[in-house]
Amino acid sequence: MNLLWLQSGGCGGCSMSLLCADTADFAGQLEGAGIRLLWHPSLSLASGADVVALLDNLLAGRIALDALCVEGALLRGPNGTGRFHLLAGTGVPMIDWVRRLAGVARHVVAVGACAAWGGVTAAGSNPTEATGLQHDDERPGGLLGPDFRSRSGLPVVNIAGCPTHPGWVLETLMALAADLLGPADLDALGRPRFYADQLVHHGCTRNEFYEFKASAEKPSDLGCMMEHMGCKGTQAHADCNTRLWNGEGSCTRGGHACISCTEPGFQDPGHAFAETPKIAGIPVGLPTDMPKAWFVALASLSKSATPRRVRENATADHRVVAPQIRKTGRR
Repeated sequence: MNLLWLQSGGCGGCSMSLLCADTADFAGQLEGAGIRLLWHPSLSLASGADVVALLDNLLAGRIALDALCVEGALLRGPNGTGRFHLLAGTGVPMIDWVRRLAGVARHVVAVGACAAWGGVTAAGSNPTEATGLQHDDERPGGLLGPDFRSRSGLPVVNIAGCPTHPGWVLETLMALAADLLGPADLDALGRPRFYADQLVHHGCTRNEFYEFKASAEKPSDLGCMMEHMGCKGTQAHADCNTRLWNGEGSCTRGGHACISCTEPGFQDPGHAFAETPKIAGIPVGLPTDMPKAWFVALASLSKSATPRRVRENATADHRVVAPQIRKTGRR
C-alpha cells in the first residue's frame, strides 16, 4: 500500500506521537505490513522538486496512491482562497492539493482531531477558517464535503485524538493495507471502532473513587476527577486506559482530567478544561448512556455508602488509609 502523508495547519504532534510506537524498528513495522511510505514531510529526505514530481506522478496515475494521510486542519482562509497555507515551492494552496489527491486516493485518512474536525486550529474565532477533511466540528462537510467517498467507497477515516495514539494510526493503516476496514468498522463519525467503541473510563485506575463518587478537589488528589476537575473520561470515546501511552500512562493516570480530545468541538468546551460546569450542583456532562435522574439517585446512594478508606484517600495525594485485612478463606 503506497502511503502519502501531508501536514497542514497543526503542531505536528501526531507525527511526534507516532514515533513513540511500541517498536524498535518503525520503518520495518510498516514494511512488514506491506505499507510503503512514499513521503512524509518530517521523516523523508526528499524535498522541493522531487516532492512536486512525486505529487504530479500520483495525480497522473503513474504511481498508485493507496492511502492519503492528512495531519492538521485544512486552512481555507483568507476568504476561502486557502492562501494562508501554500505548499512550499508550488504557490498552490494546500487545500487544492488535498482535494486533487483525495480524488485519486483509494483511502483518505484524517490523522488527529485537527484533520478530522478542525480541532485546536479551529478554536475560538477561527481566523484561518480551519476545518477538518469531512467535518467542521460535529457538522458534516469540511473541505471535501459530506458526500465524499474515496475510491474504496469509504468516507474519510477519522483517527481522532490530540494527539493520536500511535497504535490507533498503525492499526488503522495495517487494516486498510489488508482490506480489513469496511464501513461497518467505522462509527457514526468515521472513527475506527476498535478504539472508538470504548470509553476512556474503561480501565481507569480511579474507578473505585468514581463508583462511590469520592471526588478529587485539587490536581494532586487521588479521587475521581469527574465531579470537580473537569474529567470527561465517562464520555470520551477512546481506549486510553486499556491501551496505555508509552506502555504505561494516560492522562488520568498522570493526574490530569480527560479533556475528550477524540470528540468534535473538544477545543471549545465553554469552561476551563480543569473545571466541571454544574447546574444546581449536578455536573452538566453526565456519563454516556446515563439518564440524569438515575445519576442523581446513584450518586446520592454511593456517597452515603462511601467507605472511610475511599473517602479520605480521595482528597489526599497518597494513600493514607490502607484496605483492611480480612480472612478470605473458609472459617
